Amino acid sequence: MPTAAEYLDLSRTVHVDLFVEAEPVWSALAKIESYLHLLLDSVQGPLIHGAVDPKANIGGRVYVAPDAIVEAFATIQGPAWIGPNTVVRSGAYLRQNVIAGENCTLGNSSEFKNCLLFDECEVPHFSYVGDSILGYKAHLGAGVICSNVRLDRQNVKVKTEDSFIDSGLRKFGAIIGDRTEVGCNSVLNPGTILGRDCILYPGCQWSGVLGTKQIVKIRQEHSVIEHRS
Repeated sequence: MPTAAEYLDLSRTVHVDLFVEAEPVWSALAKIESYLHLLLDSVQGPLIHGAVDPKANIGGRVYVAPDAIVEAFATIQGPAWIGPNTVVRSGAYLRQNVIAGENCTLGNSSEFKNCLLFDECEVPHFSYVGDSILGYKAHLGAGVICSNVRLDRQNVKVKTEDSFIDSGLRKFGAIIGDRTEVGCNSVLNPGTILGRDCILYPGCQWSGVLGTKQIVKIRQEHSVIEHRS
């Protein structure tokens, strides 16, 4: 069973309590909501410590750490936890139950929902991150989609080399290991698990588990013909 320690450096998040050693890594997804409520209840004093532009739309139960920045026209519905030195750029849309670590980038026209971003994770523009965990220094190119629901609405199953594991979750996007790069306009199908230090070429559609330090290449065949007007 894939565990958190296989894919994620747990020293690179202060939210390590979401993970249990013997449980599959995706089990943390079902805990984010209750964990956030407990975490926010423990905060003494104001929740907003960073720089929030007056034109940002901030809902209730949103913690913004010192030196974090929320730009104009970003939306954070809450509950949410934004770590130190993290930037939520203009046009970003954070729905319920979002946790971003330290020095993260949540970018323009990107949507986030029920997810955890480890420290120094970057999602700069035009991506969807739903019901997913992104590891330390993971990076999504423009337009990457973490698809989180099967077309038949059944439980998401994780595809391994020789079997399928029922995650027990109807919504489960991706687990992206530390320092893994996902190229522009790639689609990660529900239940994707990517190992550490991987590279997926732009335009990739991926399902299942990818091991550590793997590169997924895509070759397109181009046909160039003369234009006849």
